[in-house]
Amino acid sequence: MTSARDHARVRLSYDVVAEEYQKRISGELVHKPLDRALLTALVEETGSDMPVADLGCGPGHVTAWLATRGARPVGIDLSPTMVAIARREHPEAEFREGDLLHLPAADAEFAAAIALYSVIHLEPSELRHAFDEMRRVLRPSGLLLVAIHLGTEIRHQTEWWDHDVDIDLHFLATKTVVDALQDGGFTIEAQLERTNYPREAQTRRGYLLARRAADQPTR
Repeated sequence: MTSARDHARVRLSYDVVAEEYQKRISGELVHKPLDRALLTALVEETGSDMPVADLGCGPGHVTAWLATRGARPVGIDLSPTMVAIARREHPEAEFREGDLLHLPAADAEFAAAIALYSVIHLEPSELRHAFDEMRRVLRPSGLLLVAIHLGTEIRHQTEWWDHDVDIDLHFLATKTVVDALQDGGFTIEAQLERTNYPREAQTRRGYLLARRAADQPTR
């Protein structure tokens, strides 16, 4: 189980790189057609003007993009500096500070949720807990889109864009995530893989679209 110290390391590392992250990453969806298509599909199936959680929202660029497609998104991030930047850059959207294992949201608050490369900072043993929390905040039949880096390695970073950091990135096997989702009361509706786009880090990416079971009670 990841310790409170490990969560603090992740939070502080993202605080340190937050401004640079916003400069480099905030326009990334322009170069990611598959990501845009999956997000569009999620919003269209969920319906317009519905609440959608962006879990691990960073500087809020995906949250803001969802708002332009008719959703009512709420961005949630572990890093208070990321949340402050998101509020500064996208005052039209709502942002909250919070942990994936203890989401600052009410039971069944959201019609859908996305977690794009945010569960990679959890130990594999913590995935079930995180998905339990996501199920708790989703309405029955709510959709969840998860994106991961595929593999089995743990990549430790001590430097990121000339900043000192202390952070682990867990590459995950699709089956590991599928099993945790299914154990947490989700059914898998789609699985996709792709190689990296030219402007991305050279990793293979995996996407899972899952639905909270209609008859699965919240925890």
